[in-house]
Amino acid sequence: MAGKKIGILALQGAFIEHEDCLRKCGANPQQIRSVQEMDQIEGLIIPGGESTTIGKLMHKYRLEDKIKEKHAEGMPIWGTCAGMILLAKEIADMEQVHLDLMDISVRRNAFGRQVESFVTELEVEGIGRSQGVFIRAPYVDKVWGEARVLAYYRDYIVMVQEGHLLATAFHPELTDDLSIHSYFLEMI
Repeated sequence: MAGKKIGILALQGAFIEHEDCLRKCGANPQQIRSVQEMDQIEGLIIPGGESTTIGKLMHKYRLEDKIKEKHAEGMPIWGTCAGMILLAKEIADMEQVHLDLMDISVRRNAFGRQVESFVTELEVEGIGRSQGVFIRAPYVDKVWGEARVLAYYRDYIVMVQEGHLLATAFHPELTDDLSIHSYFLEMI
């Protein structure tokens, strides 16, 4: 894990918090805002934030195609909250810019408004107990193909992996629990 160069898409959202977690894990985080910076990393995190805004900025700065190219080359990519929405092949009841990479359908703001945010313990396959912070979080309402569920909150799918793609509906970067960041680093 030590020294791995991990990019964090730094267009909008919780990228600084991911940076801090990656440093604590011994990785070398890099803020990504351009196509050229994508060639200098071994993995990418698409953070939580506002998925519509991040999608529009990805498109504006031509990062969409570069992220898809790096995915095709096998680079691990992890999307948290808004990042999960952007990785999905389907967004229920919504049309917006997204990467169309992961065999999942997501439902935006599925747990309610900001005031209905919550923190809970989750049982994550391959990791064990972990904490999840849910802020206007999506959930996965359908998986297919190679996508497999790693965690549920009640009956809702909140963490999925498909090959070298990882998606969480919640924000592990807002807790002291580094287990999911460590799991992602092990994917590299």
